[in-house]
Amino acid sequence: QIRLEESGGGLVHPGGSLRLSCTTSVSIVNLLDMSWYRQTPGNQRELVSSISREGVTNYLDSVKGRFTISKDVAKSTVYLQMNNLKPEDTAIYICKGVDGRNWRDVWGQGTQVTVSS
Repeated sequence: QIRLEESGGGLVHPGGSLRLSCTTSVSIVNLLDMSWYRQTPGNQRELVSSISREGVTNYLDSVKGRFTISKDVAKSTVYLQMNNLKPEDTAIYICKGVDGRNWRDVWGQGTQVTVSS
C-alpha cells in the first residue's frame, strides 16, 4: 500500500514563505500525476497545483507566480514552495498521487498552513 506523508506546514506572517514536502513510500516513478490540494472548514478540496510524471505543471490561478511545485525522484518527494503567502492561503494542504498500477488516488493526511499576523 502506497503511503504519502506531508510535512513543512506551520504558522507564517503574510508575505512569508513555506516549503511543503510530500514523501512517498514507493519510488515516485510508480506514481502518475502528483498534486497538492487544500481544504478549509466547510469548503471542498481545491486543487492548488499538480505535476505530471513528465514534469508538466499546473497551478490554481490565485497562486500562479507565488507557488512552485517540483519533485525529486531520488528522494521520492514532491515539494510545494509557497512565497508571498496571504491569509486566504490558510488551509490544510493535502498531497495526492495516482497509483500507476491501478489508477487509484492515494491521499496523505495533510499539513496545516496558517497565514496570520
